Amino acid sequence: MKNYLILLLLSFVSFGASAQIDGNMQGLDVPDHTPMMNSTWEAIDKMMYKVTTSGNKKVYTPHYPPELKKLENKIVEVPGYLIPLTSGRNHSTFMLSVLPIAQCQFCGTNGIPPMIEIFMKKGTVRFTEEPIKLKGKMVFNPEPLKGNAEIQIIDAVIIN
Repeated sequence: MKNYLILLLLSFVSFGASAQIDGNMQGLDVPDHTPMMNSTWEAIDKMMYKVTTSGNKKVYTPHYPPELKKLENKIVEVPGYLIPLTSGRNHSTFMLSVLPIAQCQFCGTNGIPPMIEIFMKKGTVRFTEEPIKLKGKMVFNPEPLKGNAEIQIIDAVIIN
């Protein structure tokens, strides 16, 4: 009898929670979480890490496959979502991701989405949850342990 009461109680709690979630979702403008993958992002996504050991410490060294190395020092176009590195509305340096900040970066089956560090040529970009498209020179961070990302776009400008 006691087990039956616990099961009945759990059923009501579960039903109430799902009804509340469904009720809260009605009328909300949920952003489109479509990834911004293109050939540049696909090349970036192939970057791997070589793991070595130095003493008792693991060292992760970026490995750039040939199709990504071909983009080094080239002008590329990348669509994506602005991920701020600092608080504020306007940003001259930020991360760009194929998924919006509202999307849990650790959810799903493919792990953390690829991101690159952006350095604007001049001015700033106002934070938005909408996708943006940038054009700039792709460079590899020579000292990844002293920066935010192994792959960077410098002299970036917003394009339509």
